[in-house]
Amino acid sequence: MIHGTTASAARIDWVGILFAALLTLFIALPLIVVGTWAFTEVWRYPSVIPQQFGLRFWSQTLSRSDVWESLFLSLRLTATVTLLSAVICLPAAYAFARMTFPGRNILFLSFLASHAFPKFGLLVAIAGIFLQLGLISTFWGVVLIQLVGTLMLMIWIPVAAFQNVDRRMEEAARDAGAAPLRVFWSITLPQAAPTIAAALLLTFVGTFYETEGAWLIGAPEVRTMPVLMITFINNQIVVQYGAVLSVLLWVPSFIALMFARRVVGTGAFARGFGA
Repeated sequence: MIHGTTASAARIDWVGILFAALLTLFIALPLIVVGTWAFTEVWRYPSVIPQQFGLRFWSQTLSRSDVWESLFLSLRLTATVTLLSAVICLPAAYAFARMTFPGRNILFLSFLASHAFPKFGLLVAIAGIFLQLGLISTFWGVVLIQLVGTLMLMIWIPVAAFQNVDRRMEEAARDAGAAPLRVFWSITLPQAAPTIAAALLLTFVGTFYETEGAWLIGAPEVRTMPVLMITFINNQIVVQYGAVLSVLLWVPSFIALMFARRVVGTGAFARGFGA
C-alpha cells in the first residue's frame, strides 16, 4: 500500500509538462524573435541566426524626437487614467462590497458592458459623441476613452478585496471604541491594499498598451507609444524599427511586474478573491 502510494506520487505528469512547454514556446518564442530583431543589422533567409548584430537601429530610433514625445505622453496619460480610475472606482467598489441599495446587482454587472460587445464598434459609437463635444484629437478625450476600459478591473477586483476583509477584526476595533473612519484606515484598507495595488498595476499596464481608443480618439494630434509603433511599422519596411519600439514598450511592463513581485504577494492577491 505504501509502495503504491509512493509510486503514484512519483508518477510524472508528461501531459502537463507537454502543455506547459508548448505554452512557454508560444509565449516566449515571439518575444525572443522580436528581441533578436531589435539588435540585428543583417538577418537574411535562410539563415537561422542573424548574420550581424549591432545597435544602429537603436541609435536611429532613439534619435527621433517623436519617440521620446510619445513615450512621455504615454506615461503621463497612463498615470492620469490610473489616478482618475482609482478616485472614481475605489469608492464605488467599497459601496458595492459593503452596502445594499436598489439596482445594486444590475449596476454592478453593467460594468461588464464595455467588454460584452465588440470593442471597436463601441469605440466608434463613443467617437461620434466625442466629435460633437470637441474631444477628438485631445489629451482628455483619450483619457476618457481609456477610463472606459479600466472600469471592470478597478471595480471587480477591489470589490473582491473589500468583501474578503476579516469582519471580526473590524468588529473588534469598533467594540474597542474606534470610529468608522479609523476602522477603515487601520483595519479594512491595509487588508485590501495588496489586491487594490494589483488592480492599479493591471490598470496601469493595460492603459499603457491600449491602442484602439488612443488611435481612434487621439490621432493625429495625440500619438501614444503603441500608436507611434503602428505608424512606424506601416510607414517603414525595416523590421528593426518596430522591434526597437516593441522592446521599449516592454520596459514599463517589466518594471511594473518587478514592483508587483515585491509589493503584491501571490498569497495576498489570492486572498482578495477569497482563495
